[in-house]
This record gives sequence, structure tokens and C-alpha cells, in this order.
Amino acid sequence: MSPVRRCSRTACGRPAVATLTYVYADSTAVLGPLATYAEPHCYDLCAEHSERLTAPRGWEVVRLADASGPTRPSGDDLEALANAVREAARPQERAAEAGGGPRRADPMEVARRGHLRVLRSPDS
Repeated sequence: MSPVRRCSRTACGRPAVATLTYVYADSTAVLGPLATYAEPHCYDLCAEHSERLTAPRGWEVVRLADASGPTRPSGDDLEALANAVREAARPQERAAEAGGGPRRADPMEVARRGHLRVLRSPDS
């Protein structure tokens, strides 16, 4: 038995990349990413057959995007990440100046190192 699932179409031996299922009550065919396991009421399709899929007249085809593939980060994502790293690396004094004034000190806070705080005991 082959570990790779094959296209359900007759005489097609290509590997399956999508799963097709029908919702008869809504007259809808749903084509999505390959299901984790084969089910008897679903059809596995190769890339070519999934692209050329048509439904009967009066039926709707819903194509779900495959979110499992790696997506490339956009320039905005990378810039936001770089800004967050710069902000986290900035010493607390300069961060307070950039925030528009001194930060209000917590009366329970004795010292701070990065994101960790040393707090005064409530008894003292």
C-alpha cells in the first residue's frame, strides 16, 4: 500500500493535493486542502483535477484556501518586527523619554531588570 494518497479520478495516478466533499442539502461542492485522512464520502483530487473542477448546474463550488503552505512575510511585517525588537532592546530610561515623559513608578517596585520586577513585601 502506498503512503501517498492518489487522485480519486478514474485512470489518474497523480498524488492528491485537495479533498472534495459535497453538501447535498445546500447544493454545494467544497474543495479544500487535503484532509488528514481518507474518508469514504470524500474525494481526493490532484492539482490538475482540482483546478478544472466544475459542479452541476445550480450548484455552487466553494474553494477553501490552503493556509498550511508557507507564506512570505510582507515588508510591513518585517518592519513591524524590526521596530518591536528595537523597542524591546531600548534601555528603560530612554524608553520613558520616548514615551513623552517619566514613567509613573509603582510604589511596590524596588528594582527592574528587563521585563522582571522586584517588588517590596506588603508587610514592609
